[in-house]
Amino acid sequence: MFGLILTSMMTVMHLYVFWRVGSVPLLRRYVPGKVIWATGVLFWFFFVLGLVYSHRASGFAAGILEFSGMIWLATLFLLACTLLVVELVTGCGYLLPRPAPRLRGVALTIGLILALFALCQGIRPPIISEHTVRLDELPAQLDGLTLVVISDLHLGNQLGNSWLAARVRQIMAAEPDLILLVGDIYEGHSRPAEEVLTTMRTLTAPLGVWAVLGNHEFYGGQEVIAALSEDSGLTVLRNSRRQIRPGLHLAGMEGRRADRRPDAGNKVLTQTLTGHAPGVTILMSHKPWQVEAAAEAGVGLMVAGHTHNGQIWPFNYLVKRYFSYLAGRYEVNGMTLLVGRGTGTWGPRMRLWQRSEIIKITLHAADI
Repeated sequence: MFGLILTSMMTVMHLYVFWRVGSVPLLRRYVPGKVIWATGVLFWFFFVLGLVYSHRASGFAAGILEFSGMIWLATLFLLACTLLVVELVTGCGYLLPRPAPRLRGVALTIGLILALFALCQGIRPPIISEHTVRLDELPAQLDGLTLVVISDLHLGNQLGNSWLAARVRQIMAAEPDLILLVGDIYEGHSRPAEEVLTTMRTLTAPLGVWAVLGNHEFYGGQEVIAALSEDSGLTVLRNSRRQIRPGLHLAGMEGRRADRRPDAGNKVLTQTLTGHAPGVTILMSHKPWQVEAAAEAGVGLMVAGHTHNGQIWPFNYLVKRYFSYLAGRYEVNGMTLLVGRGTGTWGPRMRLWQRSEIIKITLHAADI
């Protein structure tokens, strides 16, 4: 269903963008209309081929097709956005008919420049964002504890073992006491490659490497979930809570597709936080949802991902309609919430305005 929706949207954008490309004076002068439309059809075909093939296969060919198709998807989106600005300014060409075609040429140029910038930013390594969080009930002996939070790796055809190995080195250089992965670790529909699982097992920390599952693990199916739960070196919390030190509890709330139901969130949160737990509770949640309820339940620190901060501006404005806590740090009724904008990327290896990130948190007791 998602593939059909994505392909339908891609088709509409193709028709619109190449319709407007054909009206740009410079292109009309040197490129026949049939060539413009044939180019659009060819690009559309390769996108669909990459979408279908990478869904069912892995390896170099699948990676190249998926990479190029997704880059084109994001580029087309940016071209459509810049063209729509011209439509607003010119009244779709009816208010300003003479300059409108040339302005569309300017919009297409700006869209291509933005796409190139987004590609350069998307392939750069993530930055480390550092935060200090004070917690009222943190035991004094745990003051100064450091956590590294990783969200949305999306390992698969595009982000493979060499990329993961570089992220492991980056994470281990931060010398964390505790490593948390908040879902969408793997992007695929079959078991991750053994080399990826082997590299993941090199992540180590004194208090453990913990994870929750994201919606993409459930898209991948039981084979993916089993590999991450049993063979990756991760301790996966499935809507449950564990004490990792006296006075320090870690809870994990996964992100299923079924959590779209209006009543699902409260049930999952209640299940995750079941049982009295004196001390501090840190909640890992794949999605930044049930935030106020978590604060009311006594969670001191909540970490989440999923949103990617929209990944490619201005898509973030649409994402914010669904997730009011989009990215960054929030203080919610005495609880600190940190929403990562993604360590990896979903779809296109592109980001516009903000790089990928790894979050490092230092905990301090409130009275020290």
